[in-house]
Amino acid sequence: MSTESQNSPPPLVSIDGAIGAIADATISISDDGLLRGDGVFEVAKLYRGVPYALDEHLDRIEHSAAAITLPIDRDSLQGEITALIETAEFEGEATLRLVCTRGGRRIAMLEPLPQWPETTTLATITYAPSVILTGVKSISYAANMQATRAAQQRGAAEALLVREDGLILEAPTSSIFWVGADGVMRTPALDCGLLDSITRRRILEATEVEQGHYHGADLEGASEAFIASSTREVQAVAAIDGVALTNPPGPRTTAAAAALAAAVRAALARV
Repeated sequence: MSTESQNSPPPLVSIDGAIGAIADATISISDDGLLRGDGVFEVAKLYRGVPYALDEHLDRIEHSAAAITLPIDRDSLQGEITALIETAEFEGEATLRLVCTRGGRRIAMLEPLPQWPETTTLATITYAPSVILTGVKSISYAANMQATRAAQQRGAAEALLVREDGLILEAPTSSIFWVGADGVMRTPALDCGLLDSITRRRILEATEVEQGHYHGADLEGASEAFIASSTREVQAVAAIDGVALTNPPGPRTTAAAAALAAAVRAALARV
């Protein structure tokens, strides 16, 4: 989307405010974040060295932490993010990963952006979400990652998670949108058990989208589809379960990408 520099950021991490090389960073082997996946995280994208929608990401990590009764110090984390970016002196695009663990560690890390192709393919994977973690961005992500591997074993690039009753949820790390045969753009409602994606919010603010409870049959005859996340932004879907979609990216996908790009430009202009 952006024409900013794609150079990789310096491999730096802040752990409780101590900044150093990622390769040299350590946390306690007894931290339940490591032993039990007990913690929360966020991933934001840097444009021109500025984390987009940082306040919303910090709001969400606070919400996630409260949901699992994990105390976090938001003010300290925010200050550590600022210090990390200033130390890096990086003004391009990158990923900012935030992690708070049960052992009390606050981690902020700069990572290179994933290189996503223009289009992707999806395979539906049956998934049973944990109700107690609904809406929580927990570091217990093994099931999500296994869903992606299962989709790849079926020849797709990514999974589309569906419940046992066929209700469509989301992709393991992104939201799903599609345009039905009737021309209506749709996405599952949050009360299906989805993460409240910040990128999803921006698309809903800028475009007309119907939200609801949809099943696999609702994807039949879709003219276009895309998945959306902080690092993917808007990525067109070329096929679902081996059924090709027509000439991705379609016009509604392109319009959603343009709307997201405008939202980012507007936010950067206020910095």
